[in-house]
Amino acid sequence: MASVAVTGRADLTDAQWAILEPLVPVGKKPGRPPQWTKRQLIDGIRWRVRVGAPWRDVPAAYGSWQAVYGLFRRWQRSGVWARILSRLQARADAEGLITWDVSVDSTVARAHQHAAGARKKGMRRTNRRVVSATRNRLITRSDGHEVDGLPSCIWPPSRDRNRCLWW
Repeated sequence: MASVAVTGRADLTDAQWAILEPLVPVGKKPGRPPQWTKRQLIDGIRWRVRVGAPWRDVPAAYGSWQAVYGLFRRWQRSGVWARILSRLQARADAEGLITWDVSVDSTVARAHQHAAGARKKGMRRTNRRVVSATRNRLITRSDGHEVDGLPSCIWPPSRDRNRCLWW
């Protein structure tokens, strides 16, 4: 197939399609020919991913949104997208088009202070609601005794013996 009648500026070019077409799986079922070409549907998928719009907003020039989504989802479940990506990466790597240098900047890998497990001042809670299979029970810490038949502390206890961790 030479080119598609309706093309957008971000659609696949003929050269790009010539590279991608051999990687696309061929349908195995006999019967009625498809209403839309794989190229149209792939351009519709690329449009939706690029724009970030809902599937229902895919332009009709790419096929019905159900057909575009259906192809995307079938190929996602069967691993076709991963195979296409790995083959394209292997081809680009063989041609020397990929540089596999990795650089991690420490400013990007920072975590928030609460992610470090630091104890929060002023956030001590003594009452927690525990949901059991039978009913909701309010458990309060009271001198290490059981409340309503349940232990007042749930394992693991904290370093501070007067305080319990509630999970």
